[in-house]
Amino acid sequence: MNIYVGNLPYSVQDEELREVFEAYGEVSSAEVIFDRRTQRSRGYGFVEMHNDDGLDAIEALDGSDFQGRELRVDESKPKEEKQSSRSRGHQRNRSGTQGNSNQRSADHNKSGLFGFIKRIFS
Repeated sequence: MNIYVGNLPYSVQDEELREVFEAYGEVSSAEVIFDRRTQRSRGYGFVEMHNDDGLDAIEALDGSDFQGRELRVDESKPKEEKQSSRSRGHQRNRSGTQGNSNQRSADHNKSGLFGFIKRIFS
């Protein structure tokens, strides 16, 4: 069972996360997710456990206090099962404009300060 652990303190490392969940059974893996660019924790992670142990850990740790933060612990869902704002028909194309925008909007995005910033960060 793959378990999502959210609202982690930014200082938490993989081993500390593992230790918290080992109180409820064998942990196959524990990983805190880090931002690739900044190398800082993103404040969440994933723990892999046997199903029965994982359910016990979720029940016990969801909403519990960990280093001053209230943990959010839940079964992790595969990406295709997650509902995102992009899957609701409001997808943006690569230029950053919505699918049915007019040419004037597209031209505005290419010029001026907004266009300059878009080119830098794209």
